Amino acid sequence: MSPRVVLALDVGTQSARALLFDAAGALLGKAQQFYEPVYRAPQPGWAEQDADGYWQALQDCCAALWRDAAVRADAVAAVTLTTQRASVVCTDAAGRPLRPAMLWLDQRRARHPPGMGPLWNTAFRLAGAKTLINQVQCEAEANWLAENEPALWGETAHFVLLSGWLSWKLCGDWVDSVGAQVGYLPFDYKRQAWAGPRDFKWRALAVRREQLPRLVPPAQRLGTLTPAASEALGLPGGLPLIAAAADKACEVLGSGAVTPDIAQLSFGTTATINTVQPRYVEVQRLVPAYPAAQPGAWNTEIQIYRGFWMVSWFRREFAQAEERLAAERGIAVESLFDELVRSVPPGAMGLTLQPYWSPGVREPGPEAKGAIIGFGDVHTRAHLYRAILEGLIYGLRGGCEQIERKLGRPIRLLRVSGGGSQSDQALQITADIFNRPAERPAIYETSGLGAAINAAVGLGWHVDHDAAVRAMTRVGQRFEPDPEVARTYDALYREVYSRMYGRLRPLYRAIRRITGYPP
Repeated sequence: MSPRVVLALDVGTQSARALLFDAAGALLGKAQQFYEPVYRAPQPGWAEQDADGYWQALQDCCAALWRDAAVRADAVAAVTLTTQRASVVCTDAAGRPLRPAMLWLDQRRARHPPGMGPLWNTAFRLAGAKTLINQVQCEAEANWLAENEPALWGETAHFVLLSGWLSWKLCGDWVDSVGAQVGYLPFDYKRQAWAGPRDFKWRALAVRREQLPRLVPPAQRLGTLTPAASEALGLPGGLPLIAAAADKACEVLGSGAVTPDIAQLSFGTTATINTVQPRYVEVQRLVPAYPAAQPGAWNTEIQIYRGFWMVSWFRREFAQAEERLAAERGIAVESLFDELVRSVPPGAMGLTLQPYWSPGVREPGPEAKGAIIGFGDVHTRAHLYRAILEGLIYGLRGGCEQIERKLGRPIRLLRVSGGGSQSDQALQITADIFNRPAERPAIYETSGLGAAINAAVGLGWHVDHDAAVRAMTRVGQRFEPDPEVARTYDALYREVYSRMYGRLRPLYRAIRRITGYPP
């Protein structure tokens, strides 16, 4: 019998996973390795990680997988890879990292990005895009490297996303998936290819074409595992490496949200709302739609940068009592957070949170900050925690409305995944705030499953992505909105939350001018 299992390697921000899926989407084995430390910060606002540490984590995952899983390594038919987005690696010609990887969390900014010249500057000014372009130039890792580490940048033969570097480690070729190209790179999102030679991105970013990898659409072969990679991962020789996409795109696919009227919400470190569209649509002007995990499609993504990181923030700053109680009961502290939510009525008695704990690019803009209004002497930590969840979901509802206005059609259904989706209370609040059903996928590992779907299509196990999604994804639990609660949330959203940013924006700008934060 020929092998009917794929190995999906999922390299996230906090941990790496090795996952085994069959053609029906069943998870047959899993091993996880947390990074220690999660990331290192030589200076405040920096976020870096040893690139070799990611490769070592994948080796450790596979060693644990073959030790503990019921499936043997010789049952694997192909390998596929999904990683965190927008984390970059600089290497020499031999592929050796020249410095730690710069993670997507990194906040350093170039002060003197490349000049665009008078023609481009005039064009951007007339288009009302000069501020946005300058923001992108300052955020670009390549521009910071060229300005602050010019000798190292001059030695950088390959400047690739983490997915591109790990693909090189796996197959020995500088190649990456089209679906992984999300970041400050000279990428043409509409064409899903590197920018043409006359594109302004080559002037805006200090990147040379020869530094970038060859791109392959999802579900096509990136290459064949090298003997060294096969040995390192404990796999038989000659296995194909099949292109998947970035973790968020794979999460959308693995959630089964593949029609334009289904929105996929990711309750992760960055909270996002996505739809899959068969044509290129910019929901926010000049902010691109990202490549989807299936070829020739796009994700219309709106994101809240800090997202469910705020739950970790609450736990660290305010949940010492729950930490102690969870330790006494021998349970996960997160289970006690649902008890906090249940103790507070919908709307948190007027306590309303705007979740812009980190600045944005457009809406919110670079001056953005978080806000909590409506405090009274009745409010407790439980009200604050519920307000955090409600504020995040209000923000995602705002993204949904932007998408609906741009596409001219309603979203009828929500699919919710990511760490925060394991809370029943969070799912019920989602259904109530959106006033439409919210479904949780049956399998938690939706990013890995999305990657496995691409491998299954690439191997010919399913004729296309639609067929693979029908065969490999399933809905777990469904949450229906409560009409009375939905009316309360709708009033708070429209009359309070949706007006906060516009009214507070001038104050945020004054704070930025006076204090210099954010820079």
